[in-house]
Amino acid sequence: MTDIRPCKVCNFSRQKSYGLVVPSLEELKTRGSQFFGHPSDQVTVVLEDDGTIVEDQSYFLCLPPNTKFMLLHEKESWSPVRKMDGGTAWMARESMILENDAVDALGPVAPWWDLAQQLKQDLASVILMSEADLQTLVDAPCPELASALGFQEKKAVDLQETLQRVLDRREEERQSKELLQLYLKAVEKEDKQQEEPSQPSQGGAGDVDMPDGMEVDSASGFMSRTLMVLKGKTSPETRLSTEDLQMVVSRGVEAMRQVLGWDTSRTSDLLKACEAELAKRLQQVQAVQSVRSSTQLDSSRQDGEKSAEGE
Repeated sequence: MTDIRPCKVCNFSRQKSYGLVVPSLEELKTRGSQFFGHPSDQVTVVLEDDGTIVEDQSYFLCLPPNTKFMLLHEKESWSPVRKMDGGTAWMARESMILENDAVDALGPVAPWWDLAQQLKQDLASVILMSEADLQTLVDAPCPELASALGFQEKKAVDLQETLQRVLDRREEERQSKELLQLYLKAVEKEDKQQEEPSQPSQGGAGDVDMPDGMEVDSASGFMSRTLMVLKGKTSPETRLSTEDLQMVVSRGVEAMRQVLGWDTSRTSDLLKACEAELAKRLQQVQAVQSVRSSTQLDSSRQDGEKSAEGE
């Protein structure tokens, strides 16, 4: 027999609360949604006391009997209980309702608004956000984002810059992983060819399975991911490999203008940024080589001095 569990459900303002006995999380969503008049597929279940999202049936079954859940519908969000004296708790609930009504009255909510509210409640929630969510926050108007978070505009600018660095780092990690996968596949293919020298080689380098985004666009000669970065990312020159940067610069303004479909001015700015990034990376390589040469020279001198002392 299926184990049934007593529990409680309330709406986001905690004005309504019901007791249920249900065998599963899905049944809790279905019956709870009926109490509050919401479609069950538009409802999120969270723990009433701390706002933890409950989506896993196994986790639901591990919770103690009479656990209280909150059902959130669409733009509603969890907030802690506001304890007030003198019978003024209803004022907090009314304030929450009026706040949501005011948002509805302004028309469609911007995509970054809900994300900003999540950050306002818990800044650590940024760790769980997808790259699309992070990019949405980076692209949000800074003054409006600062207002939504309750920050000064300078702090909102710093937050967006930090989120952009997180995106850049994830992009670099993804490219490194894809290049490693491509290298391992190439090595595996070469090993198979050496093990079977008597069999004629079938196909060429183009037969190597490419990771997603590594396919080469026949019209432009660029990988599809490179084109995506050039067209859709902020400061694309910082996200490209040195080889891609050299390829972009060597093509020239006119050729890249046709590839990207941009005007001459915008394309020229991109090439200047790519040239500057290449120069910076070259300086870094030269600095490393200089340090290495200096270290090797010092080591040779020390070895020579030790040999002279030994004689």
